[in-house]
Amino acid sequence: MPSIIGTPSCRRASLRARSLFAALILTSVAAYAQETPFTLDAALQAATDHSAVMGAAQASVRASSEAAVRAGQLPDPMLKAGIDNLPVTGQQKFTVGQDFMTMRRVGIEQEWVSGEKRRLQSALANDVVDRERAGYLAQLANTRQQTAIAWLNAVYAKKTVSLQQELVDHMSHELAATKASYRGAKATAADVTQAQVMLAQTQDQLLKTRQTFRTALIGLSRWTAMPASDVTGEPPAPLSYVSTLPPEELREVQPALVAASRDIALADADTAVANSNRSPNWTWGVAYQQRGGAYSNMVSIGVSIPLPINRKNRQDRDAAEKAELGTRARLMYEDAQRQVEADIRTQSATLESGRARIANLSDSLLPAAGQRVQLAAAAYKAGTGSLADTFAARRAQLEAEIQVLDLRRDVSQTWAQLEYQVVPASMTAGQ
Repeated sequence: MPSIIGTPSCRRASLRARSLFAALILTSVAAYAQETPFTLDAALQAATDHSAVMGAAQASVRASSEAAVRAGQLPDPMLKAGIDNLPVTGQQKFTVGQDFMTMRRVGIEQEWVSGEKRRLQSALANDVVDRERAGYLAQLANTRQQTAIAWLNAVYAKKTVSLQQELVDHMSHELAATKASYRGAKATAADVTQAQVMLAQTQDQLLKTRQTFRTALIGLSRWTAMPASDVTGEPPAPLSYVSTLPPEELREVQPALVAASRDIALADADTAVANSNRSPNWTWGVAYQQRGGAYSNMVSIGVSIPLPINRKNRQDRDAAEKAELGTRARLMYEDAQRQVEADIRTQSATLESGRARIANLSDSLLPAAGQRVQLAAAAYKAGTGSLADTFAARRAQLEAEIQVLDLRRDVSQTWAQLEYQVVPASMTAGQ
């Protein structure tokens, strides 16, 4: 009985089954990714893996790498063919092989670029590759920075929603208690109306914070290129190492400085190529010339040498232009360095001030608000305080927590701007 295991139809069915299984796995992974809340590390990894601008920057690096290989090659040789001294009058007009001067010619011509020139051109092309890599690092740093800021916005928006929900619950209890007091003739209708107004305002604020949270998730999805339904994890401590980096290390991990230094190298390489072009390239040629059977064939060898008769206003001007561009690149690097250092000092000072403010509020405002709640509750139990005072103290405590949370969000965003403006050394080494 013949086996059908190896038949084409069976193999096609097996391939379809494997493809369907792979598609199910990918669908499950995608669904899991959509349902799993993003941690900061997961968001950064997703943004790095799916960023379109980073993919475009990588394509530029690959394109310039291909051009770098081409830069050091000799120009293609030129095949030359023709007929020399073809008669156009007389009995032998338009005939080949009868007149002793008529020759069929075929030859090769090659422009010769010296090894030193090709080395300089290769160095220039490699510097272009390095400049494109610096552009990739800039996109990487910006993607990571914006993703971190978006994730922090979402995390703190989520925390704010939680506190606002607590405040709404508290205001609902306060309204219910005020209504009960009104029924017991211990509160007025104005007290009930005021509680209703405050509850409505708090509910509106809750709706606003929920919308802020949804907007923050949309902003995060823009960078992760994946739907972000939720975030999880605690924000990192706002402590940055960037402000302590020595200048020589900062130059290797800060994309603006990396790009500026690559611009200097590129300008210098371009100047070297311009200086080498002051000496023209020679073109060598050899041709085989065939005449009629009664005449001998010939070989011609020649060389073409450009004459730089206006070197002062052509080649020298080109070299001077490239040298000035090198000067420009150095000055731009100095300006970029001053700007980066000023930004780091400003952000570091803002971060330090923010940490001090958080510590001050955490050590003074929050404990005082908590103590006020305890005192109000104790006074109410002792019969010397009102229920309204107890609710007001709790409301003030939640508002103080929201105030501190808003400050923590602002400080965390400053931290992200400072921390993620540089690229980790491991990622820099990979480029």
